[in-house]
Amino acid sequence: MSASGLPFDDFRELLRHLPGPDSAALVAARNRDQQLTKPPGALGRLEEIAMWLAAWSGRAPAVTRPLVAIFAGNHGVTKNGITPYPSSVTQQMVENFAAGGAAINQICVTHDLGLKVFDLALDYPTGDITEEAALSERDCAATMAFGMEAVAGGTDLLCIGEMGIGNTTIAAAINLALYGGTAADWVGPGTGSEGEVLARKTVAVEKAVALHRPHLSDPLEVLRRLGGREIAAMAGAILAARMQKVPVIIDGYVATSAAAILKAANPAALDHCLIGHVSAEPGHMRAIEMLGKTPLLALGMRLGEGTGAALAAGIVKAAAACHSGMATFEQAGVSNKEA
Repeated sequence: MSASGLPFDDFRELLRHLPGPDSAALVAARNRDQQLTKPPGALGRLEEIAMWLAAWSGRAPAVTRPLVAIFAGNHGVTKNGITPYPSSVTQQMVENFAAGGAAINQICVTHDLGLKVFDLALDYPTGDITEEAALSERDCAATMAFGMEAVAGGTDLLCIGEMGIGNTTIAAAINLALYGGTAADWVGPGTGSEGEVLARKTVAVEKAVALHRPHLSDPLEVLRRLGGREIAAMAGAILAARMQKVPVIIDGYVATSAAAILKAANPAALDHCLIGHVSAEPGHMRAIEMLGKTPLLALGMRLGEGTGAALAAGIVKAAAACHSGMATFEQAGVSNKEA
């Protein structure tokens, strides 16, 4: 904790002094790219990804220890009947991840990705945001710090994902608080909400943002009042990755809302991040555009679990492999274009 005794102060300080890209690594990667056996720009966005990896890892583009980190949390707002599934499903899915039975397990196996699942006090849901703050400042800061541990074991590409019944309601509330509009602009079906359930979800988002409105000019207050433990942990993980030169791939609508908190606090906070995919959740593309990003994939998915980010990691790995493994014109004995 900072000397002032306010739990968020350390995070505010980190957000004010974020490290920038490594210009030397970027120049070296660009120089090599110009010598590879292909026309300039022929690999399109794969070349951009390779340069991004170099800039934010500080070394030649490579992915050798990729990790998918899933953060799981429960939400008090579910008592308002905003989802067709009970909160107990969060714990059941965490157990499914551990047993290898979820979609994310299969994608991780396919792309040779590590997987860690973080259970965030599932027996203790956050406060109902329609009536009170989700978390105290102390609890929110502690959860962000816990999320920072996701990169502690060493990784060179971090994929951020989540699990939490009710958390698309939370994401919608965060987006409404940050970007305005109406609740209907940001509320979608999530795990299958429709009819009266969807209507209650919209009302809950409207009520929550109205209740906390006087405090929502501060992004970290948006996080603690409207967010959840998995949102706070993902924000912490993204921030820690920046400090440790680890590029990040962000997953779907909920993960994007966590990233949006950091972007609101510092416009450069997500420069080391890619958006893995645009989900089928109606507000996701709009949220991505507000971040100034372009998703790598658009597959109509809306599962969460880090699945879109993990699929995108396969593309990032391919970009790094092309950059490092392709022969140069000189090595291959292929004529380069004339100067």
